[in-house]
Amino acid sequence: MKRVAIIQSSYIPWRGFFDLISRCDEYIIYDQVAYSKGHWHNRNKIKTETGTRWITIPVMTSDRLGQPIEDVEIKGDWAQAHFAQVRQAYKKAPAATDFLPVIESLYKQAEKLQLLTEVNELFLRHIVDTLKLKIVITRDRIYSPRGARSERVLATCLAAGATHYLSGPSAKVYLDEAMFRDAGVTVEWMSYGPYPEYTQLHGAFDGQVSVIDSILNGHGAGLAALPAQPQGAAGC
Repeated sequence: MKRVAIIQSSYIPWRGFFDLISRCDEYIIYDQVAYSKGHWHNRNKIKTETGTRWITIPVMTSDRLGQPIEDVEIKGDWAQAHFAQVRQAYKKAPAATDFLPVIESLYKQAEKLQLLTEVNELFLRHIVDTLKLKIVITRDRIYSPRGARSERVLATCLAAGATHYLSGPSAKVYLDEAMFRDAGVTVEWMSYGPYPEYTQLHGAFDGQVSVIDSILNGHGAGLAALPAQPQGAAGC
């Protein structure tokens, strides 16, 4: 059995993302598909003294409609400003002494990178290591997928040798499960949470923020007491 997840790269994702990929043998970064403005590719949320705030990486999109995520270039200086916001928001967090210097180092590396997907992968791999997740991370490019939507995802699964494909629930509107079943790949649907609350800074609990919130607050991924398998999974 080999379970894979195929998800477009995102900037310092929320804990549900890490819950999903932690249940897989391989996470395939799905970045040969079109960039979507207003998506999570280049932005996420942190908690601050004045409320939950978006931090967004500026990218070049003008006259580049339909460009693949893997080709999206970063525009201007941004890394120091993002770290300054993170530091201000979490300087009093329980794990700030241990992790803020690490996050600062990541932003210093990130400011030298030109492509959005490279920045996302930089943070992703470090967070995976921090959380001690045992998963192989690859890119869809190495599998040379063809087609659109279901056909493309299935081709990637087959090239990766997957027997099971774990997907987020939003794909239910387009994924052709019969196509996967006929090809011998079992589709499983991720059910996020309910996740436990943990002690946060800055007011009422908000679980829809970047995973760095739970890490800096000393709670790892904030995924305590979750079931070992995706809810509603078939064929496991």
